[in-house]
Amino acid sequence: MNLTQKERMLLEDQKSHEQVCIKQYQDYANRAKDPKLKQLFNTYSTQEQQHLDTINQLLNGQIPQMQNEQGQQQTEQSGQPSNIQNSQGTQNYDQEDAILCEHMLMTEKYVSSGYNTTIFEFRDPNIRQVLNHIQKEEQEHGQGIFDYMQQHGMYNPK
Repeated sequence: MNLTQKERMLLEDQKSHEQVCIKQYQDYANRAKDPKLKQLFNTYSTQEQQHLDTINQLLNGQIPQMQNEQGQQQTEQSGQPSNIQNSQGTQNYDQEDAILCEHMLMTEKYVSSGYNTTIFEFRDPNIRQVLNHIQKEEQEHGQGIFDYMQQHGMYNPK
């Protein structure tokens, strides 16, 4: 596989984004008060490391095989509603946890957007498929954080 200068530059950008995500998720998992949020952040940190490994493989000229299990596993852990209901809009959460979630949701939006641009700039459809898989998982991370926030009364889209 022969990457163009632009493709290599875009992968290097995504690599740095993945490194930031790993560091943030690890840090935020240590700072989170809710054990479920700690678990969610730790799960996402592990998946971000897998993304970084994939980007490094691409930069080294290898097209990795994508596993469907990763997305299914992530959905099972974040997609389930919790038993906490907050229909009155009262705060039943730690303020620091809410700030951590807001930061990570914003980060996931940015990273997913970066993948969108990167995907369109690649000539090789196999690489596009790999990047699309990563972007889908980034979107699932955002959904998991959004769902957590909504379930705990941290975020109420109107």
